[in-house]
Formats: sequence, structure tokens, C-alpha cells
Amino acid sequence: MTVNEDSFTNWKNREEIAESMIPIIGKLQRERDVTVLLHSRSLVNKSVVSILKTHRFARQIAGAELSVTETMPFLQALTTLDLGPSQIDIGMLAATYKADDRGLSVTEFTADAVAGATGDQKIDRRQPRDVVLYGFGRIGRLVARLLIEKAGSGNGLRLRAIVVRRGKGQDIVKRASLLRRDSIHGQFQGTITVDEANDKIIANGHEIQVIYSDDPAQVDYTEYGIKDAILIDNTGRWRDREGLSNHLRPGIAKVVLTAPGKGDVPNIVHGVNHEDVKPDEQILSCASCTTNAIVPPLKAMADEYGVLRGHVETVHSFTNDQNLLDNYHASDRRGRSAPLNMVITETGAASAVAKALPELKAPITGSSIRVPVPDVSIAILSLRLGRETTREEVLDHLREVSLTSPLKRQIDFITAPDAVSSDFIGSRHASIVDAGATKVDGDNAILYLWYDNEFGYSCQVIRVVQHVSGVEYPTFPAPEAA
Repeated sequence: MTVNEDSFTNWKNREEIAESMIPIIGKLQRERDVTVLLHSRSLVNKSVVSILKTHRFARQIAGAELSVTETMPFLQALTTLDLGPSQIDIGMLAATYKADDRGLSVTEFTADAVAGATGDQKIDRRQPRDVVLYGFGRIGRLVARLLIEKAGSGNGLRLRAIVVRRGKGQDIVKRASLLRRDSIHGQFQGTITVDEANDKIIANGHEIQVIYSDDPAQVDYTEYGIKDAILIDNTGRWRDREGLSNHLRPGIAKVVLTAPGKGDVPNIVHGVNHEDVKPDEQILSCASCTTNAIVPPLKAMADEYGVLRGHVETVHSFTNDQNLLDNYHASDRRGRSAPLNMVITETGAASAVAKALPELKAPITGSSIRVPVPDVSIAILSLRLGRETTREEVLDHLREVSLTSPLKRQIDFITAPDAVSSDFIGSRHASIVDAGATKVDGDNAILYLWYDNEFGYSCQVIRVVQHVSGVEYPTFPAPEAA
């Protein structure tokens, strides 16, 4: 048999194993609310090739490629346990098993590692939590996709309605079409139909009521059977407590803003300060996409080295706030054509760091350049550290943070030498450290942080909503403390 035949035979064997993983992963999700991860990447609803690619990607952060032959025994072991709602990382199970010296079998080790999700310690299934989207633009539609994707057994977040201003013509048909097809993020994974008579969009079995309103203070959500809901404001029209309070209508319990909040509205970056949200807080903000991108790695660097001062320069994709062709805009330069120019503008991300990371006393400045790409941005974070270090030490630290720390869902790490912005479309992390571009000289460090300013940010929004709604389930094995 030739070498090529050996490789092909190996590939077919791994395909067969990955194929057998899919029904196990799906059943754990639907019947037990267990999300199977591989180094913080969900394997739910993934194809055979996607599962194999995710295993191969592990080499970027773990130093070696994982094989499905290594992880399959841990997945099979999970099926024998009395599991409750949780997230279980089979990549971490495989990695920690290799380092374990107790001589346990895979089944024994797995039972011990996920003991907090089994038996008397497991979390009881909760009732579904209603969610309303106020606004259905770029972020609103991506959040809708994520809510539908993560429905699982139906006991988590449940998208009940969207609130929009009535448009002309076949308004609901056009909105459903925009949910179904996206020029950047591709096709919706599933089926979508429209019930025009009842103003409903049905997506993967979810009946989503379309509520037409120009004024949040005029909507009574209980009329649509909605109760104790979390409303996600995607419009950014109201950013202070007074304005956002208009959403606290019958049927709405909490309001989450997908833009930087003003005044005393808490700005939350999941992974950094989400545990600080008070249970009785009714209004909060998820800050901006750039704040979410820079604060987690900034915290990781501050915790390890100390940060004396910093500057962030964002090279940001254009947004629909800009003009296709030159036209009037209230802000300087933003009136100029977005697809034809690089546009210097301001960013509030640097000043927002203090809200999300108040213990960091270092001054952080910031500026931004909008560039002619439709999605994915990069933040260049220049830091003066509290002590001297080396490039190798910084990269080892950030790689480990991305793999094992509580920030592993926020920070990704890549070593690919030819990586460019389009490679990160659809990334679920808040930011991705580009190892090859990292610069360190004594106590000065420059980090290049890619981020999908649409989808990665939407994932952070979902994590915040899961947390405040009580459906954010624990991860096993538990991440190491930062």
C-alpha cells in the first residue's frame, strides 16, 4: 500500500468516527442540554468535515493535532453518565487525561472530571426564557440566528418576537429573506417560512411574532403571550437608563443594549465583568464590539505583567452608519464613501475600558480607521508593561489563556502565517491573537487582535443574555483560574 493510500485510509477511518459522533453530540444536546465542545468550540450541528477541521485546529493552541480517535472514547463515556445541563470540553478531557497520573480508565477519569454535572450536583432544567429583539438589523439578525441555533431541548433562551417599524410592500417576507440569506455570513442553517396572516416568521420550528411599533412605550408584550422576557435593543437609539427604561413594558423583565451604554448603565464584557451584574439590575449594555475585542486580552496581559499605559488603534470594517457614496453625515469624515476610502474616525472603546475593567488604572487611548471591507476588524494594542518580558513568554501566556483560562471563550490564538481578515468571518471569539504579528521589546508589547465585529460580538451578546437569564451552564473540566 502506498503512502497516499495509507493517508487516505486514515482519513476515511477518521471520517467514519466523526460521522458516528454526530448523533451522540445531537442527542446529548437535545435530551440533556449538554453542549459538547472541543477547546471551547462547539461541535453541535457540525458536519463530519467541520468536526475533523476543529480537531486539526487544536494544533494551533495545543501544539499538536487532536484525533477523533483520542476524543471519541470521552464522548462515549459521557453517554453512560447521568448528566445535567452543562458544557463539556472533550478536547480538554483528552488533554488533562494525558497529564493525569492516577492510572484511571477513560470512563473513570471522565466521571471524575465532570462530577459537578452529574447526580445530585447537576443543575435542574429550567423553564424556557422568552427573548424579544427590538430592531432587526445586522446584529439583530445574527443574534436571532444564534438564539435559534442554541435552542437545544427548548429549555433555554427562546426567541419569541422581533419589534420593527412597518415597511412598505411585503415587509415580513423581506425581513424573513434577510434572515435566510446574508452576503457575509451565508445561508441560515435550517428552514424559514412566513405566516403573513398572523405576522409570524417560523424558523426551525420557532414561531417568531413580528410586532410593528414606532414607540417602545406603546407595546404590551403580554398580549402576545410573552412574559418575564429579556429584550435586546439592537437599534442603539437609546443608550441611557431613562431611554432604555421605556422598554420595561408588561412582559419585559430586563433590557440588554447592543451598544455602549451611557451614564450609570453597566457596560458588560462577558468573561471579564459579567459576574458583577447584580441580580436585580434591569438595564445593562454589552459595550461595543471593539471594547469586547480588547478588554479580555488587556486583562490577560494586566494580570500577568501589569499594564502602565496603552493605546489601541483599530482598523475597522465599514458599517451601515457610513455612506455608500459621499453624502451628508453629522460626524467628520464619515460622510465620505465607505467602499472607496480609508476613513479616520474616533472610537469610544478605549474610554469604555474603565467601565468594564475598573481595576486597571493605566491610561488607555484610542483611535480608529474605517477601511473598505464589510466585516472583520483588527485592533492593534500597544502596551507599556509593568515588567520586561520576551515575545516567546507573551505568546506562551496568551496561548495558555486561550486554551485553559476562564477567558478561553473570548480569546482565540492563531499561528497561521498567511492569515488575513476574511479567515475570521464567523469567529465566535471576541478576539483572536495573531501570534506572527506580535511584537515585544523589553516592557513594550504590541498585540494584533482580529475580531469579527458582527458575529463575534453577537456571540458575546448571547453569552451575557444567557448569564443574566440563568441559562449559562457550567463548563467541565472547569477552566483554571486566571
